[in-house]
Amino acid sequence: MRVLLLGGTGEARELAALLVGDGVDVVSSLAGRVRSPRLPVGGVRVGGFGGEAGLRDALDGYDAVVDATHPFARAISASAATACAATGTPLLRLARPGWSDLPGAGRWTWVGSHDEAAGVAARHDGGTVFLTTGRQALDPFLGLRDVLVRVVEPVDVDLPPRWTVLRSRGPYDVAGETGLMTTYDVRVLVTKDSGGDLTRAKLDAADGLGVDVVVVRRPVGPAGVPEVSDVAGARAWLRARAR
Repeated sequence: MRVLLLGGTGEARELAALLVGDGVDVVSSLAGRVRSPRLPVGGVRVGGFGGEAGLRDALDGYDAVVDATHPFARAISASAATACAATGTPLLRLARPGWSDLPGAGRWTWVGSHDEAAGVAARHDGGTVFLTTGRQALDPFLGLRDVLVRVVEPVDVDLPPRWTVLRSRGPYDVAGETGLMTTYDVRVLVTKDSGGDLTRAKLDAADGLGVDVVVVRRPVGPAGVPEVSDVAGARAWLRARAR
């Protein structure tokens, strides 16, 4: 069985390792936006496909596709759904659960877009906005004054003078996040519903400090694509198709 794994997430790396151990011929595809990505075991390709048409051509020879990209990677998920439907290639979406079931979720402000999140954050007086939505979603927030923005890769836009850029990569713990928010007098945390445990600590720290939290809801995935919430489910789905 030959599997194309659209990756870049921890779940994708875990699944790749399991599949290689199962003797599956797996190729993980990474978008190439991170300069030094954590590479999975097995075959790896880096870079885009050139849109849906390019992905459709690239599917030749694959028996199945698992889309384990980030929950907010809408473009590649849509292209995968269209390309797989056109070629008759089985497609599964592996999407880790979001944070809506966490204990503090009921007090957070949930919004439908980054623009809406920026508007909510702008209504807060005093203190710092802790922005953790990623470097590709900064434009809507550039009107904010005091901002601590945390990113993995360098920021490629001009930022206002009172912004502080912190480059780091998780996992994070509650003690560290609490200390960070206290040091920078954070009053508002803006994030997106990425889910998982790698960056959850910021939410627990914010709840402990009484910091306001604004969360961008994750987009709805392509219609008609089966979905599982964990690596075990994706592995079982592939095993069923290998019989």
